[in-house]
Amino acid sequence: MGKLLPVIIAIVGLLAGAGAGYFLRPAQEPEVLAEGEAGAVDASEVDKKAASKASGDKADAERDYVKLNNQFVIPVVRGGRVASLVVMSLSIEVTTGSTELVFKNEPKLRDVFLQVMFDHANAGGFDGAFTETGTMTMLRRALLEAASQVIGSRAHDILITDIVRQDA
Repeated sequence: MGKLLPVIIAIVGLLAGAGAGYFLRPAQEPEVLAEGEAGAVDASEVDKKAASKASGDKADAERDYVKLNNQFVIPVVRGGRVASLVVMSLSIEVTTGSTELVFKNEPKLRDVFLQVMFDHANAGGFDGAFTETGTMTMLRRALLEAASQVIGSRAHDILITDIVRQDA
């Protein structure tokens, strides 16, 4: 009986997994039947769904990503001494055609981004597990707000492409 128990547990687990997979499978797409057939789905409804999905993809495609030329170096100060350095690379998601505007305003953008990052460092944002989702979301939100002050509503998101902390 002791040798049979692992086999029984494996079979029960296999059956439970298969049952869960069957009941949790994704919903099937409705079939478009010929006109007049019972249960036919209106083809225009399917076309509308496809068009809305395509327009969502188009809205995403109407964005440019502008990588800022140089990295940002942020000192983390504790007790009047530099305890570590954080090095970050950023990109800005902007409306298509706004790339030139970003490069034209890059000195101002770098200034406001550095101020936000210094404030984040002084508030302890780069201490401990500084890459936690909540901490990074707060930083991105603050950076996006700063970018919006410089280039307006053309800024849609901030992408942190590289981040490193070097402890002293």
